[in-house]
Amino acid sequence: MGAGWGIVAIDAIAHEAIVFAAIGLAIGGIDDLAIDMLWLVTRCWRAGRLRPTLAAYDRRPQRRLAVFVAAWDESAVIGAMLRTALARFDHGDYRVYVGAYPNDRATIDAVVAVAARDSRVRLVIGAKQGPTTKADCLNALWRALCRDERRDGVTAAAVILHDAEDVVHAGELRVFDALIGRYSVVQLPVLPLVDRRARLISGHYADEFAEAHGKQLVVRQTLGVGLPLAGVGCAIERGMIGRIAEARGGRPFDDHSLTEDYELGLHIAALGGKGTLARVREREGGAPVAVRAYFPATIAGAVRQKARWMTGIAFAGWDRLGWGPVGDWRDHWMRMRDRRAPLAVLVLASGYGALVAWAVAQVAHRLAGVPPPPTPIALDRLLHGNAALLAWRLAVRALFTGQAYGWREACWSVPRVLAGNVISLLAARRAVASYVQSLRGVALRWDKTAHVFPDLTGDPM
Repeated sequence: MGAGWGIVAIDAIAHEAIVFAAIGLAIGGIDDLAIDMLWLVTRCWRAGRLRPTLAAYDRRPQRRLAVFVAAWDESAVIGAMLRTALARFDHGDYRVYVGAYPNDRATIDAVVAVAARDSRVRLVIGAKQGPTTKADCLNALWRALCRDERRDGVTAAAVILHDAEDVVHAGELRVFDALIGRYSVVQLPVLPLVDRRARLISGHYADEFAEAHGKQLVVRQTLGVGLPLAGVGCAIERGMIGRIAEARGGRPFDDHSLTEDYELGLHIAALGGKGTLARVREREGGAPVAVRAYFPATIAGAVRQKARWMTGIAFAGWDRLGWGPVGDWRDHWMRMRDRRAPLAVLVLASGYGALVAWAVAQVAHRLAGVPPPPTPIALDRLLHGNAALLAWRLAVRALFTGQAYGWREACWSVPRVLAGNVISLLAARRAVASYVQSLRGVALRWDKTAHVFPDLTGDPM
């Protein structure tokens, strides 16, 4: 009798977990499929149009541009990043503002070593001990830019954001210079570099960004909703950022936010600013003008980064930004997609748990010599539908990864889906803990990861 009740309990647990996971996966799969269909419509609508090349952005005279780089504990990469940027940028009038902290002497020394040889680099040491938040560091750079503008009598046309590990593209400032004015904010594609020693972990960023910047931002632009910024390779019109600063008491970047870049893009849209994803090629059939960088290659580093994104966008972002204009279903849909990560993780956990419970149930039935109960017809059809959606999702991801990185990485994108799921599951736990701490009044800190700058010897990238 006890064994019989045990099998019934296992069957019930497996059934409920499967139903919950199947319904959740179906909703998420249909949501993703709708984005895919909108992208296909957009692609067909734009069929025959040639993607612009750098030759179309060779405008003179050039305007002053300010590049902001926030740097905490970046002595290992900031020097190489700055030297590469100074050697590459094909633009006649720009300044690079690097933010550092008084208790980070190694980073200060690395920046000074470059600034001593090139006056276009401006080191700004904040008043606070680090780390604070990235936004707080960027606000110090903004104040330094305003002081320089008053002193020199030259106002920058735009502020460009980069991270200390970014590999910049030579032509990006030309693109920004040409488009800023027509647009309040311009975002370049981001193409993460794949660390071949950690292909599963570092490579899953390549898959996600290839799809996000190849499809999802394209759809958002088609729908006319705000473009969330990636925090790198993006330019903000000086007038717009000044307007935000004036409304916030001189701090255009919200120093209470973990994802100031994401929020800034939506805030600009709310103020009526128009944004664009600039998909420009170096030449016809050539490589895209994009930002490249190594993302975390360890599970611990990836979990920290994904947890910060999840906390800032899905949890704190909901509190801070709400749902946008009343009745704007397009904006509400995109914000829902941005914030669905915690629920998606719950569905994933249920799905993996359901697989375990189902396997245990099969073993229990075999040992007891009792056949398992039949799968209800509706659930069977739902599971087959989910299998079809999963196959489609894997194919779409491989397509976008292949377009950006080639067929080998496209093949790797399939097993990397599992790696991404594991990282998301671990990050969700950390994100919940971080969010709860913030609700208790714990100050936000810059929970950054260690960065690596690639060896560019003989590689034009």
